[in-house]
Amino acid sequence: MGRAVTVATCALNQWALDFEGNLERIFRSIDIAKSKGARYRLGPELEICGYGCSDHYYESDTLLHSFQVLEKLLESPATQDIICDVGMPVLHRNVRYNCRVIFLNKRILLIRPKMSLANTGNYRELRWFTPWSKARHVEEYFLPRIIQEVTGQETVPFGDAVLATKDTCLGAEICEELWAPNSPHIEMGLDGVEIFTNSSGSHHVLRKARARVDLVNSATAKNGGIYILANQRGCDGDRLYYDGCAMISMNGETVAQGSQFSLDDVASKVNPYPRVKVNFALSCPDDIAVPTCMPIQWRHHSPEEEISLGPACWLWDYLRRSKQAGFLLPLSGGVDSSATACIVYSMCHQVCLAVKNGNADVLADARRIVNDETYIPEDPPEFCNRVFTTCYMASENSSQDTRNRAKLLAEQIGSYHINLNIDAAVKAVVGIFSVVTGRIPQFSVHGGSSRESLALQNVQARIRMVLAYLFAQLTLWARGMPGGLLVLGSANVDESLRGYLTKYDCSSADINPIGGISKTDLKNFIQYCIENFQLTALSSIMSAPPTAELEPLVDGQVAQTDEADMGMTYAELSIYGKLRKIAKAGPYSMFCKLINMWKEICTPREVASKVKHFFRMYSVNRHKMTTLTPSYHAENYSPDDNRFDLRPFLYNTSWSWQFRCIDKQVSKLEKKEGISVVEDMD
Repeated sequence: MGRAVTVATCALNQWALDFEGNLERIFRSIDIAKSKGARYRLGPELEICGYGCSDHYYESDTLLHSFQVLEKLLESPATQDIICDVGMPVLHRNVRYNCRVIFLNKRILLIRPKMSLANTGNYRELRWFTPWSKARHVEEYFLPRIIQEVTGQETVPFGDAVLATKDTCLGAEICEELWAPNSPHIEMGLDGVEIFTNSSGSHHVLRKARARVDLVNSATAKNGGIYILANQRGCDGDRLYYDGCAMISMNGETVAQGSQFSLDDVASKVNPYPRVKVNFALSCPDDIAVPTCMPIQWRHHSPEEEISLGPACWLWDYLRRSKQAGFLLPLSGGVDSSATACIVYSMCHQVCLAVKNGNADVLADARRIVNDETYIPEDPPEFCNRVFTTCYMASENSSQDTRNRAKLLAEQIGSYHINLNIDAAVKAVVGIFSVVTGRIPQFSVHGGSSRESLALQNVQARIRMVLAYLFAQLTLWARGMPGGLLVLGSANVDESLRGYLTKYDCSSADINPIGGISKTDLKNFIQYCIENFQLTALSSIMSAPPTAELEPLVDGQVAQTDEADMGMTYAELSIYGKLRKIAKAGPYSMFCKLINMWKEICTPREVASKVKHFFRMYSVNRHKMTTLTPSYHAENYSPDDNRFDLRPFLYNTSWSWQFRCIDKQVSKLEKKEGISVVEDMD
C-alpha cells in the first residue's frame, strides 16, 4: 500500500552575499514547512550565499561564511525532525563544486555536487565551478572543524548518490540537469527512485515558464513518481529576476504551484546508484486520513502580465536593497518611457496589494523608503507620488502633443511631475563650440550637413542625461525630503540592438526595466495597461508614431520618426535580433533564412539590402553596448554586452566576405528567375 508523504518546496528571495538575511529566510521557510507537516524541505540553488555571487565564488570568505551559515542551520532546533536540503558552494580536494547539502537531526546525510553546469547566455558556472563527472560514485568528504563539532562526523558521502529512507527513495537534480538531454532523473527512476528534487536558480524570460513546467511534468509522466522544484525569486543583485514558480508534480501532473512573481521573500537495466540509508520516514504511521494531492491547472501569465509583474518586482527589490528613496524617469510621452512609467505604477500596485494582504516586510520597506514610520501604502497613485518623479524635458523641437501626453499620464499614475526646458543649456553648450571654432552648426533642414545635424541632436540628448541625474540627486532636497532617486532608462531591446540611441544620453541611467523587452511586446503591454489600469492617457501615446523629437518641427508638427531614422521597422528588428542571437545567424545565414521567410513580400535583392543595412548599423553601433544601462533581462536576443551577448565592439563594418557571399547568392537566384542584374547591390 502506498503511503502519503508531505514534502515542501519554496521560492526564496535570496541576495548575493547577504548571509544573515539568507539564513533568516531559510529558517522562515523551514518553519513554514514544518507547520504544514512536511518531513522534507527543498530550497533553491546556492541559497546560502545567493546564486549571483559571480567572481566572489573565488574568495575563500564565500566558502567560509557558507559553512558558518550551515553550522547555524545544523545546530538549530528548527531543523530537527525534517530533512533539510540546502544549496552552497563546497571545496572538495581543492576543486570548487556547486552543491546540495542534505542533513537531518544534526547529521549530514549527503553532499551532492552539480553534474551539468549552466554555461550559456547569462550563465557562467564553468567560470567558478567544476562539474562532478563521476556518475554513481561517492567519495569521503572531510568536514571543516566547525561542522565536525556540531555533527560529530569527520567525513560524509560526497558525490552522485540517492537517499533511501524507511519508506521511499529520493534523488536530487540541480537546475540545469533538468534541462539536459540525459537528465539524471531518467536513470534514477529506472533504479527505483520515487521522489526527485530539483533546486534551481532559473531566471525569468518572457514565455519561459511554460517550458519549465512542461519539463517538470514530463519528468514523471513515463515512470511515475513525484518531482519537486524549488527556485530563487527576486533580484539577486544584478540584471536578472528569478521568478519563483516552485512546484510539485506527481505522475506527470502538477499538484502544487507557487507564484511566479511576488514581493514575498519566502514561498529496467541501469547501473545502481549508491544509497545513503536514512533511519527516517517521510510518511506517518497514521496517514490513512491524510488527503493526497489532486492535479491542478497551471496558471500561465500572458507576456503582458509578465511585463507588468516581473520588472515591477525587480524594481522593488532594487529600490529597497539600494536604500534609495524612489525613482526619476525622463518621461517623453512616447511608448518606451510611458511603458517604463507603467511598470513603476504596477510596482506601486503590487506594494499596496502586498500590504493589504498583511506582508509586514513590504510595509516596513515602504515606510523606510518614504521615511515615515506610520505610513501605510493603500492607494497606488498616492504611493507613486511619494516614490516616483517624472520629468518632461522640452526643447524647441518638442511638440505640444508629447508634452500633454506626458503630463496626462503622470496625473493618472500619480507621479510627482516636472516640466522643464533645456533650450538655454543647449544654446550654452553649442555657443561654447562656436566661440572656440568660429563655426555655427545647423540642422540639415536648415542647410547643415548630416554631421552637424547629428551632433546637434546628440547635444540635446546628453544634456537631458545630465539634468536627469541633477534632478535625481536634488529634487527631494528641494521638496524638503531626505534621500535621492534612482534614474530609470527607457531604451528597448530593439533600439539597443540597432544602436538607435545616443551614447550617454537618457538611455544612460542607473537601471532600465524595459531594456530586454521588444517594441512589439511593449505596445501590447501598453494596451494591457489601458485595459487593466484604466490609464486612458496611453491611448494617444499608442497611436502616435515613435519619434525622438530631436530635429526641428515642421509647421509645429513632428517630422522625425524612429523607423525612418533607423531604415527598418521595429518588427523587422525583432526578427533580426532573434536570428542573430537565438538562431546564431551571421549575415549570410540570416539572408538565407529571410529569403524564405519573406518570399511573399520581398525579392532576394531587397532581403539582401535589408540584411546588409542591419549588420552595418549593428556593427557601427556595437560600441554603445559596452556602456548600456543594466537592464532587466527578458529576451533571449538581448545585445547586453556585460555577460549575455559577448562579442567584439570594434568591427570591420564592411563585412566584405559575408556580403560578397550574399551577393553571389542573389545573383544565382535572379539568374534562376530570369531577372537581369542592373544595379549594384551595395
